[in-house]
Amino acid sequence: MSYAPGALVHARGREWVVLPESAEDFLVVRPLGGDQDDVTGVFPEEAESASFPVPEPGDLGDQSSARLLRSALRLGFRSSAGPFRSFGQIAVEPRAYQLVPLLMALREPVTRLLIADDVGIGKTVEAGLVATELLALGEARGVSVLCSPALAEQWQSELREKFGLEAEVVLPSTAHRLEKSLLGDESIFDRFPVTVVSTDFIKSDRRRHEFLRTCPDLVIVDEAHTCVAAAGLAGKGRTQRFELVSALAADKDRHLILVTATPHSGKEESFRNLVGLLDPALAEVNLDTESGRRLLARHFVQRRRRDIRRYLDQNTPFPTDRETKEVPYRLSPAYAELFEDVLEYTRSTVVSAIGGVEARVSWWSALALLRALASSPRAARRTLETRSAATAVESVEAADAIGRSVVLDLADDEAVEAADATPGADTGVATSVLRGFRDRALALEGAADAKLKAVAAQVKALLAEGDQPIVFCRFIDTAEYVAEHLGRSLGKNTTVAAVTGTLPPDERSARIAELASVEGAKVLVATDCLSEGVNLQEHFHAVIHYDLAWNPTRHEQREGRVDRFGQRRDVVRAVTMYGQDNKIDGIVLEVLLRKHEQIRKATGVSVPVPASSDQVVEALVEGLLLRGHTGEQGTLDLELVAKREALESEWLSAAERESGAVTKYAQHTIHPGEVQQELDELRRAVGSTAEVDAFVRESLQGLRSTLTATPRGFAATLAGLPPALVDSLPPSGGERIEFVSDHPVPKGAAVLHRTDDAVEAVARFVLESALDPSLPDENRVARRCAVVRTGEVKTATTVLVLRYRFQLELPSRERGVRRSVAEEVATVGYTSGTEGPEWLDDDEVAAVLGATASGNVMTSHAERMMERTLARLPGVRGRIDEYGEHRAQALMDSHRRVRQASRDVTRGLKVVGEHAADVLGVFVFLPEAGV
Repeated sequence: MSYAPGALVHARGREWVVLPESAEDFLVVRPLGGDQDDVTGVFPEEAESASFPVPEPGDLGDQSSARLLRSALRLGFRSSAGPFRSFGQIAVEPRAYQLVPLLMALREPVTRLLIADDVGIGKTVEAGLVATELLALGEARGVSVLCSPALAEQWQSELREKFGLEAEVVLPSTAHRLEKSLLGDESIFDRFPVTVVSTDFIKSDRRRHEFLRTCPDLVIVDEAHTCVAAAGLAGKGRTQRFELVSALAADKDRHLILVTATPHSGKEESFRNLVGLLDPALAEVNLDTESGRRLLARHFVQRRRRDIRRYLDQNTPFPTDRETKEVPYRLSPAYAELFEDVLEYTRSTVVSAIGGVEARVSWWSALALLRALASSPRAARRTLETRSAATAVESVEAADAIGRSVVLDLADDEAVEAADATPGADTGVATSVLRGFRDRALALEGAADAKLKAVAAQVKALLAEGDQPIVFCRFIDTAEYVAEHLGRSLGKNTTVAAVTGTLPPDERSARIAELASVEGAKVLVATDCLSEGVNLQEHFHAVIHYDLAWNPTRHEQREGRVDRFGQRRDVVRAVTMYGQDNKIDGIVLEVLLRKHEQIRKATGVSVPVPASSDQVVEALVEGLLLRGHTGEQGTLDLELVAKREALESEWLSAAERESGAVTKYAQHTIHPGEVQQELDELRRAVGSTAEVDAFVRESLQGLRSTLTATPRGFAATLAGLPPALVDSLPPSGGERIEFVSDHPVPKGAAVLHRTDDAVEAVARFVLESALDPSLPDENRVARRCAVVRTGEVKTATTVLVLRYRFQLELPSRERGVRRSVAEEVATVGYTSGTEGPEWLDDDEVAAVLGATASGNVMTSHAERMMERTLARLPGVRGRIDEYGEHRAQALMDSHRRVRQASRDVTRGLKVVGEHAADVLGVFVFLPEAGV
């Protein structure tokens, strides 16, 4: 006998669903209610047609039985029938606005997408949703994420925890280990379908060609703006990145997702080069025309926080305000004297340099020494002990390249991985003088350091208000110095930890997690190795800039670690410390940082400082060194004033162009109403996080666990739970298990998402116990039927919990038509009218399911009523089948809407419902007596 896909068969003591991969002589089957991990094969002679039995009339529950049964069913599905095939398997509930990039991606035969949402909105999640869906649809067979090495571990963690994708990290430190596992001429990307790759590692000539030959058909490029530049502004690193990404984009069949918060930055040519990677026509098309904007809108999405703070039926909790404060301090007399002596020494060495390489080495060494001395005595001491890296070079260009990389705060794309290392200043000249400076710097540590006292006061004030701060320092030595002294001054009730570039990325993450798990007050001291991309909003609420960055973007990045989606505080704080009399801070604060904040408030956008800023800062510091300027406003000569005004004008123009671009290129092709339809379908199919939370709480309480509220969720005792459930829960390391609302998840805890192992175990136990009347009553919190008396209905109302199976034929660009069987739970309800059943709409059924019992129904009466209701089921089978056809058509429409702009991937689309829907639950609600 042959069985159609979706048919129910009985074999080996249980029921199975026949899958499309079956043949005449061999059935590929999945257990009823199971997932892909449970798929197996049976011979046709082992199987017989089966139907799911209706409930027993005596197996009665209470008013919560229907809710728990329905939730247990929905949480168990891993392949929903809706248009998003991956959503039954991911551990994140997308916010409504995060569906927009996904809808855009699915409407194109080849996904070419630039996600340019604001900092902290969730671009990683949006890119992950697109990638996971393309993989689930079979449109992509693998994915590589290109990112900075500092963010590789975080991308790996996000892919694993939220999307169930196990990625291998490809860095200089891991590549050799991965290559040792290869066979023959395999590459890393042949062996591992999901990878997170350091862009700077893979861009080299030796690595790039192998990657281009074997990389997956889906690539995500993080911080994509670092791969393009306007003509004449690209350094070697940026040029190599552009060559790599351009070669990837040249394959017209490759899916490409670019991610950046700064796509335009006021430079039209850079923006054109960026969007031209998606479609070459975008590099030239007139974006002021309707056709040009329509072409761009197919590939480009950019939203600011104000755009999505309230979107459809969701509020997205961003901090409502960033409270900023400047905290000045004055050097102690001994520190000020050392600064003056060092300034005079550096002035003399720069003036006396004979030119060429020697002059540039002297210049950068002087700048390094002044900057380190402004940072901390310990950084100054290390600089005085360390030979300048520029002394070994033979050209002015090389000396400038090294000097810029170790002294200035360059754009993120040109910075080296060890950018927080303390630079050297020893050029081999007058070493006795440097040794004297070193000894004097050493004596200034601690009590003689007014800056250290100032930061301790600021940290104590923030902690007193309940804010956990991050203190950002420029150099490793300064961070370690500050952490050491804060640890002593704050006392044993406050935990202080330092994270710097001396730690590899995985150890940085481990140290942050360790600090976050500590109860009570905590302070994180860090260098800029944590300033970009790292999510710290879960545990920290304020930022202190101990050292001024010479790049305002870096300040914005630091503050973005706490000022982002998921921050629970309405107000985050940012404290900027600066020296009133150290000569350097005044220049940077006035020319760069205050101007950046002024422009941001005036235009509503943050754009990187123009490339000419380095020249202006260098000119201002040069004035300080060569002409004895104090760095205070009003003392600059006309030439420097002109340079500064030109910088400000260029910067403001760039910000105004960027602000205009956000409106000009706003995403209008995906309308909110379309997103709302798909959001409703998604929630119908797989439920919501709120449903998971309510289900787990109610189930565990019904199974005799005691629940205790925690700051991020609740904890449930294991004592009293059925042993079979305890055995299936993941080890918690104690006598209770903690459930948290979202990631990150503490060790031994569970997260309230449908794919979490603990949530799966509870759902499986509740469902299986509901289907097995032989189990003890105390182990069965859900039942398949109940008769409930309530004041919330006016006439007897029946609610059926149904399980439908659908055959799906989904066209795929790569693999033709892909066939699968999916399940969906539905609840339908009716009242008994004079001319037959009167059917309720979905909202009316939901209201009845939420009804609260107001009185008891005698067991004998309830059993008789349930017998009569079950006897009438054959009479409503036609309506059940009709509802299944309606759902099949609705699902078909949803699939078409999602892919409506791409005819190639809608031709052959089909959704067919199986008529033999399973009646899993029958629940009767009676009005109160006398009604």
